[in-house]
Amino acid sequence: MSRTPGPRDVYLETERLTLRRLTEADADNLFDLDADPEVMRHLTGGIPHTRDEIVRKVLPHYLSYYARYTDYGFWAAIEWGTGTFLGWFHFRPYASAPEEIELGYRLMRSAWGRGYATEGSRALIQKGFTDLGVTKVVADALVANVRSRRVMEALGLRLESKFVCGEDELPGRDENARYGVKYALTKADWEFSR
Repeated sequence: MSRTPGPRDVYLETERLTLRRLTEADADNLFDLDADPEVMRHLTGGIPHTRDEIVRKVLPHYLSYYARYTDYGFWAAIEWGTGTFLGWFHFRPYASAPEEIELGYRLMRSAWGRGYATEGSRALIQKGFTDLGVTKVVADALVANVRSRRVMEALGLRLESKFVCGEDELPGRDENARYGVKYALTKADWEFSR
């Protein structure tokens, strides 16, 4: 269970979630999340991160966003009422096109199929378009990651392009599992759909 967030830590609240800044105290939460081979299946071929990798590489990378951006980065998803760590969301400049804002999420298997990915993502998209001046939100996933693609489609994102993942991105994967898709939603399309 995570500590209770203070006012500076809370980024966003939804009907069932609090999105708060990650802290170094979240190392165990992140380890538990990334230790599940099913959670990591479409990311690393099911190879979990070690606790040492979380502490030395993963968590510092996530925390580094707070020093660079006020409104972008990674946030722990905490369930209202129970205080249970469910995973994280990110909302950050897209690596290959920083003017686009990338939406991402990684949730505990126990949170799958309960609408949390859609709920948290919808709130981030709204904040981006209404408060942050975002003009385009993007998200990507492997073609085989049907669950993630369904969330993107439910949010109104549309298929924009397909790509081949680099060999080093998915160790142990066969060639057919290396294809990804990028989805996108513009502010104009978001406003029209409302």
